[in-house]
Amino acid sequence: MQTSYTISSDKSRMDLGFIHDYLSTKAYWCLRIPFDTVRRAVEHSLCFGVFHGQQQVGFARVITDYATIAYLGDVFIIPEHRGKGLSKELMQAIMAHPDVQGMRRWILLTMDAHGLYRQFGWTPVEHPERYMEVANPNVYAPKP
Repeated sequence: MQTSYTISSDKSRMDLGFIHDYLSTKAYWCLRIPFDTVRRAVEHSLCFGVFHGQQQVGFARVITDYATIAYLGDVFIIPEHRGKGLSKELMQAIMAHPDVQGMRRWILLTMDAHGLYRQFGWTPVEHPERYMEVANPNVYAPKP
């Protein structure tokens, strides 16, 4: 990693305002997400921040039982810091974290980053017919 960047899973370093701003205005998967929802999500997840000096420039979180399953979500690096290998460094830190070793299953949803995740052993769902979901993609949309 470039020496001016660090990755931390220390929640006290996570800049909730920064994370909320990105997720609520730029992340296609959760536009308009309320601040309190982001706060609670961070509180109940294993979080990773990417920092340039003291400034947070990236984020990811793992929702897990710390024993059998982990869901990777809300992964981003802000545009000004992309193209420096930071997403790869972030993925290496996540996959190597001691609290998520030995998971039976990892899952994620992505529309545009398949190439990144393939580098870390991720593949399309082997048995999609086994997966089900309750999806509410407009949950954060203003109510009429």
